[in-house]
Amino acid sequence: MRTWTALGILVLLLLWSSIGTGLAQAPLYDLGNTARFIAEHWFPPDFGHWRIALAAMVDTLQIALCSTLVALAIALPASFVAARNTGLPRWLYDGTRLVFNLFRAVPELVLALVFIPTLGLGPLPAVLALIIHNIGVFGKMIAELIEAADDGPQEAVKALGGTRLLVAAYGILPQILPLVLSQYFYRLETAIRTTLILGVVGAGGLGQLLYNDFKQFMYQKVTFEVLLIMVLVTAVDYAGAAVRKRVK
Repeated sequence: MRTWTALGILVLLLLWSSIGTGLAQAPLYDLGNTARFIAEHWFPPDFGHWRIALAAMVDTLQIALCSTLVALAIALPASFVAARNTGLPRWLYDGTRLVFNLFRAVPELVLALVFIPTLGLGPLPAVLALIIHNIGVFGKMIAELIEAADDGPQEAVKALGGTRLLVAAYGILPQILPLVLSQYFYRLETAIRTTLILGVVGAGGLGQLLYNDFKQFMYQKVTFEVLLIMVLVTAVDYAGAAVRKRVK
């Protein structure tokens, strides 16, 4: 009975949201016109600016890598404070959780717009915005992994007289490291896509190149840039799989 009730609620939510967004009344047959427009204006790709596009792709990767690595370096130790099972004072736990929530609540685009008036256009506002937001995301994810860690290795370290630091280093960290790496590479992919959006506000990289070419209706150049994005995200995915395999 509960299953059917839950299913009914999900169906009602789907109907309510689809009506509110206009999906229920959308003329889906117009998608054929979209496909025809893409076929006529987006192909073949224009490779004439490949040097500029590749340089922009490198900039995008640098922004994503720098921001996520710095965020992970800050969030990883702080996550042990934000986990219930580490035995630290409650006010530290609540305060750290609150900071993570605040950082995670503000979108990267808003943070970038806050930094641009003082730092100017370029990659730096995007890097700082991504660092702040990803500290909140990594902090929540890793804290939950710490709370779900098996108690056995932790108790073994404690039985040998290990301090809280040693319990964290030898009883918890080895358990969660593969999952942390998995989350890192997922967030790296997300940061690459977010950097593209931040290009609209002058963050540089492929995002700014895409925005400029869209404004000038240079759709064939956009096609090449989209292909580079696909290559970059796929490369990150394979790199993440290789690293996780070696860690396991």
